Amino acid sequence: MSQKEDDPNSANPMLYDPIQDGVGSTRKLMQFIAATIVALGAVSAGTVLAWTSPVVNQLKSNESLAMTSEQESWVGSLLAIGAFFGAIPAGILADMIGRKYINMALGVPFLLSWGLIISATNVGMLYAGRIFAGIATGAVCVVAPMFISEIGEASIRGALGSFFQLFLTMGILLVYAVGSFVDWRTLSGVCAIPPALLIVGMFFLPESPVHLVKKEKRNDAVKALKWLWGKECNSRAAIQVIQNDVDSAAGKASIRDLWTIPANRAGLIICLCLMLFQQISGINAVIFYTEPIFQKAGTSFDASVCTIIVGVVQVFMTFGSTLLIDKAGRRILLMQSSIVMGACLTMLGIYFHLMDAKHDVSSIGWLPLISLVLFIVSFSLGFGPIPWMMMGELFGPDVKGMASSIAVMLNWTLVFIVTKCFGMMLENFGSDITFWIFAVCMAIATVFVALKVPETKGKSGAEIQMILAGKQN
Repeated sequence: MSQKEDDPNSANPMLYDPIQDGVGSTRKLMQFIAATIVALGAVSAGTVLAWTSPVVNQLKSNESLAMTSEQESWVGSLLAIGAFFGAIPAGILADMIGRKYINMALGVPFLLSWGLIISATNVGMLYAGRIFAGIATGAVCVVAPMFISEIGEASIRGALGSFFQLFLTMGILLVYAVGSFVDWRTLSGVCAIPPALLIVGMFFLPESPVHLVKKEKRNDAVKALKWLWGKECNSRAAIQVIQNDVDSAAGKASIRDLWTIPANRAGLIICLCLMLFQQISGINAVIFYTEPIFQKAGTSFDASVCTIIVGVVQVFMTFGSTLLIDKAGRRILLMQSSIVMGACLTMLGIYFHLMDAKHDVSSIGWLPLISLVLFIVSFSLGFGPIPWMMMGELFGPDVKGMASSIAVMLNWTLVFIVTKCFGMMLENFGSDITFWIFAVCMAIATVFVALKVPETKGKSGAEIQMILAGKQN
């Protein structure tokens, strides 16, 4: 039942605009603070993703664990299996109980996973910890971008949307930096801090205004909007825009609607393809095996130092994306990303080809570092943050939860396939051909973006749906 104008809560002065219709001003600080708190889930996911890179050699040399190479690969890939199953119910639960509470609840499996890993006395406990970590990571990949996309005004929606990837890279850098100096149990204890902060921080945030309008809690939505946008915002107009989007997608959506409604179908195809190209760029293979790649390359730089450099570059360039994304637009950043990544992968392939052919590569020992740094730079400006951000933009409120779950499930299926097969590809094809395969995938990605991905910069949800339906350019 909707909240009526004579509801006791309506006496709350927060529900009234102190300005005339069509006039008002917003404050962006609380939107950035709210996005930062939600993005602590992304930090948690980043620590989970990168954890294997600095600890894999420690785990193999640990006598009590006695880990084999096969078990090592499962410690890395079980994360993706857990993430697949974590993504399945996440969108549905976010629609049922709200974005706020599902984000808060996800801190628990993160903490449980690190508790199992810290206390692990056998490989089975590591497996269990990685599965729980995967479940939480898969779910947070659905609900965090969803929440962030619903709390920001259109002028900064792109910047806020890139927070998920930005904070994920911060989690990766945290592991790279701390993992260079401490053992794997201490590192795991440090990794438990972000999910603990997530649980605490979410207590102070309001629920998503979009979710509240969907649940016919309009007064609560106004209060949430004023908390986020400031008391001087024109909440009447903002809530009416949300209400229009909700009304246009009225009714209980089914998974069939994702395919039968043209706008939904176009949005889903674009979203799934962006997730596909994100992963077949080889990014997670690079993240999981950054240090081993440098060791195999025989570079003149220390492998752990190179890994930290890559992590620092990833954070700073993803931050750069938050500044550019609402100015340059989505399409141009995606296209530069795929082009530059393809070039970098080609150069890595050439380096390893020369090395495997027994040529003297000592004079170009810097090439793997430069190639990987440029690869990370271009990924962080385009195919890193933008697929996650557009996942929150391309769908109406009625199907966003289902569509996001499907996209994240595909993403983590690909993470599993790529990371599980990366070692086999290196062994069977060689490093050169492996990187060249990824380079060809980036060439295809460039063509896809040029032909199929619409520009969503500065557009409302209704305008984006009209573009996807073919009713507006």
